Formats: sequence, C-alpha cells, structure tokens
Amino acid sequence: MIRPRQAKICSMEGLQDQLKRVTEKLQQVVQRYHLLQKEHEQLSREVTALRDKEKARIIRIDELEMKMTALQSVTVQLTEPEKKEVEKRINRYIREIDRCIALLSE
Repeated sequence: MIRPRQAKICSMEGLQDQLKRVTEKLQQVVQRYHLLQKEHEQLSREVTALRDKEKARIIRIDELEMKMTALQSVTVQLTEPEKKEVEKRINRYIREIDRCIALLSE
C-alpha cells in the first residue's frame, strides 16, 4: 500500500516529467518557428529580386518595341540595300524581344 506521502512524491515526479516534456517540445516548436521565419525572409528577398528583374525586362521590351517601331517607320524612305539592313536589325530585335518574353515566362 502506498502511503499518502509517497503518492504525493510520485505525482510530483510525474508532473516534473510532464513539465520537462512540455518544455522540450516548446523549445522544438520555437526552434522550428525561427527556422521558418528565416526561410520566409529569404523567400521574400527572392520574390523582391525576381519582381525587380521582371520590371527591368519589361522596360527593356518596351524600349526594343519603340526602336522597332521607329525603324519600321524609317524603312519607308530607304533604298533597297538599306531596307535589307534595317530588316536584319529588326529581326535581331524581335529575336531579343522573344528571348526576353521567354525569360519572363519562366
């Protein structure tokens, strides 16, 4: 038969064990939280960098489209060899625009 004093000691030890387990689990949760917080910060920086790259590429595409429009309007007044040279340049610009669009699509 367990005496009342022994039962109290046993239950105190049980409570201490439970408290220890809860404390350990809490520490694990806090560590996991800190890891996730760092990962979130890193991913946020990556998103910001990718958005900046996208904006730069959109600006570049707009510039190239303006150049292409300007070159197309100039071709009306050119001789045949000049037109061929302008066509080559336009085709290069179009390829560059296509490449930029492909990069944006990734």
